[in-house]
Amino acid sequence: MFPSCLQQLKLPRSFNGRYKLPFFFLFFSHSSSSTPPFPEGDPNASSSSSWTAAIRSAADAGRPRRALHLYICMLRSGPQPCPFAVAAALKSISRLPPSISPPLTSSFHAHLLKLGLRSHVYPHTALADLYSRLPQSSDAARKVLNEVPVRNIVSWNSILSSHLRSGDLRAARKVFDEMPARDVVSWNSMVAGLAKAGDMDRAFALFESIPEKNPASWNGLICGYVCRGNMIKARELFNRMPARNNVSWITMISGYTKSGDVGSAYNLFEQMERKDLYTWNAMIACYAQNGCAREAVRLFNRMRKPDVGVQPNEKTIRA
Repeated sequence: MFPSCLQQLKLPRSFNGRYKLPFFFLFFSHSSSSTPPFPEGDPNASSSSSWTAAIRSAADAGRPRRALHLYICMLRSGPQPCPFAVAAALKSISRLPPSISPPLTSSFHAHLLKLGLRSHVYPHTALADLYSRLPQSSDAARKVLNEVPVRNIVSWNSILSSHLRSGDLRAARKVFDEMPARDVVSWNSMVAGLAKAGDMDRAFALFESIPEKNPASWNGLICGYVCRGNMIKARELFNRMPARNNVSWITMISGYTKSGDVGSAYNLFEQMERKDLYTWNAMIACYAQNGCAREAVRLFNRMRKPDVGVQPNEKTIRA
């Protein structure tokens, strides 16, 4: 019998073969741009570990359709998918267009049950995380996670993220307080959730309690102040940062853009030692959105110089 979270969904129940997915999943096995990873007769074609490595590589490279194509090829080649291959495939589904993710998610859930991996923590957690990213599926995500027999830090973080995505801060804080152990992702998620909800006092207090902060910890709180137009507090945090990444700089430049403080945005821009395409675009957009057309064109021409090493893209032109 299917779990209760599946009973709420329109679940295709037709399977073809022991490990086959529902028929519409075969779309990914007919991609003209995809080629098999192993030549015909290669002994690796029968190795589950080799297929898993190829699937995870495609997923990590941001090629979800390729990863799913490889997963289908593995099913057809004979090896039974291991939990890590299934988790990589689930990760790839989350990167597909929203129009096709829900049916694929429910189908893959049924596939997971058919493989007998219902109680394995890695694919089960990946499935719950995928449900939590779908609209109106937070309840299904929590039900999936509640079925995990042994929770690890990733499982707890997925439960926390599910509550935060649905805007249930009370439930999220309850989970956060109950966690047997927290990593920096746990802390960052809770701080960013409070900041997104506008509860900056509690977000700041929790931020100060983080044992080991990384740039994402700082960026999450800075973004909260920027969204509320409090550039003074955002700049204070920015100045305190022991190490900044491009997200830090771009967040501040975008904040000054919204507040109309073009001079402060440009001063920050000039302080950057290494400027990537996104930084140039942010500063050009700052000029354009604040009526400084001449300065925007001047910066665009400067960007195109050979010694800069950055090429404009479509977003640059639109700015």
